[in-house]
Amino acid sequence: MKILKIAGLVLVLAIASLLLYGLFVPNQYTVLEKVTIRRPIEEVYAFTKNLKNQDQYSKWQLMDPEMEHYYEGEDGTVGFVSGWKSQNPDVGHGEQEIIAIQEMKRIDYELRFFEPFEAKDKAYMTFSSLGPNQTEVAWGFEGNMAYPMNLMIPLMGMEQMIGDDFTVGLENLKRLLEK
Repeated sequence: MKILKIAGLVLVLAIASLLLYGLFVPNQYTVLEKVTIRRPIEEVYAFTKNLKNQDQYSKWQLMDPEMEHYYEGEDGTVGFVSGWKSQNPDVGHGEQEIIAIQEMKRIDYELRFFEPFEAKDKAYMTFSSLGPNQTEVAWGFEGNMAYPMNLMIPLMGMEQMIGDDFTVGLENLKRLLEK
């Protein structure tokens, strides 16, 4: 009986320590990955401006070729929504909306996830001309997880995981546009 009490106390202390640690873990995280593409900025920007084209390079889009897509509005304009529904739990159900455009410089998105969890985050792509046939594309993400879910940021390596997925997407984009 004494062993059960000690085990219970250790378990309670472990959970309390983890929750206390969560009070000091930031609840926001950012990811930014970049790639240089050997194409003029006009070509790179024109292609990436259309959300439907992400089907050809985004890691998440390529994870489930059977996923259902839906679209609302005119692609490449503020207010356009690209949604997805997948049976693959790594892809889930959500949508992405273009919320701001600075021509040839930046596109901002609002990401809304519905399954397997609910969240609303921001993402963006920026474009910089490095010369007549070189464009730097940066893909960024700004996430937020409220306490105590913010414990998942360091435990799951959220920044690294999303960064790795962005890197795959950017490398796919580079291969596609440099063909």
